[in-house]
Amino acid sequence: MPELPEVETIASDLRPHLVGRTIVSCELRFPTIVRHPEPEVFADLIAGHRIESVKRRGKYILLALGEERLLVVHLGMTGQLRLVSPETPIPDHTHAIFTLDDGRHLRYRDPRRFGRLLLGTEAGLREARAMPKLGPEPIDPDFTGDALYQALRRRRAPLKAVLLDQKALAGVGNIYADESLHRARLRPDRIAEGVSRKSARRLHESLRESLETAIRNRGSSVDTYRDAWGEVGGQQEVLLVYGRAGQPCFTCGRPLSAVRIAGRTTVFCRRCQH
Repeated sequence: MPELPEVETIASDLRPHLVGRTIVSCELRFPTIVRHPEPEVFADLIAGHRIESVKRRGKYILLALGEERLLVVHLGMTGQLRLVSPETPIPDHTHAIFTLDDGRHLRYRDPRRFGRLLLGTEAGLREARAMPKLGPEPIDPDFTGDALYQALRRRRAPLKAVLLDQKALAGVGNIYADESLHRARLRPDRIAEGVSRKSARRLHESLRESLETAIRNRGSSVDTYRDAWGEVGGQQEVLLVYGRAGQPCFTCGRPLSAVRIAGRTTVFCRRCQH
């Protein structure tokens, strides 16, 4: 699933090309990818709106359309959002095509169909339970190590489960939870409330470093992730633990272990992480 660095890369790629453009029409090839409002209403409402900004919140891409209305894109497991010329062949599993006033297409493709498109005000989407309330952004300068410590103190769940909880921390998924915990030398099954302030600060720095490095490397293409131009990222080439179960730890050489936490495969080093 695309996480914060991948979504940030796509939003940054699209921003200079979309801001100021008007959505002329929307073709829904798989209408149920729209979760709010009804697909027919969605297509009618979005036509004619000018894109005022392109932002990211957690794992969501937010296109502001005026009147406090947002087009929200969640990529799910395999979603891809690309800006292409209208002559570009339309691949299978392309579920929505937004035609812009310069003739280009903004296309949403999602082979596994776990993603979703939403349209409405932020308050309205939350009231309809179409978009959850999200926790703080881990790379926000206002989010401190002490703030993370206070959040962990209130949780009896394993650290990995807390990092995956989007209400606790927005944008972190399986890849960067594993990477950050390894950098911080903390076991993923350690109970959050027992983490010391010093360790929480170390985890805070590890999260920021892991995410910002991945953004610079344009995300991790470990599966189907591609940027807005269809290109792969580079972070998968330097991952320390994710996807490396059984391979040697880069620090101590011991084979990395894998366990299931919060329903997700979790890779860590039993010697380096405590």
